[in-house]
Amino acid sequence: MKTVYDVMQLLKTYGIFVYIGDRKLDLSMMQEELRELYDNKLLSLQEYGQATMILKKEMRALSDSREGAGNNE
Repeated sequence: MKTVYDVMQLLKTYGIFVYIGDRKLDLSMMQEELRELYDNKLLSLQEYGQATMILKKEMRALSDSREGAGNNE
């Protein structure tokens, strides 16, 4: 698992489709769904940790790009 798309495919195997329309909210909801799957022992610690790190990295990149866009005005 290397990308957000891979995380989405993992969730899809459990019948979970996340699309709110706001990228940041989508990532947060995916993180919550992963937590639920892990808490219910459907994901291994390795899968959960890897997917969570991918989502956090994407959230950080999204925040950085929004901050950068705000400074160019």
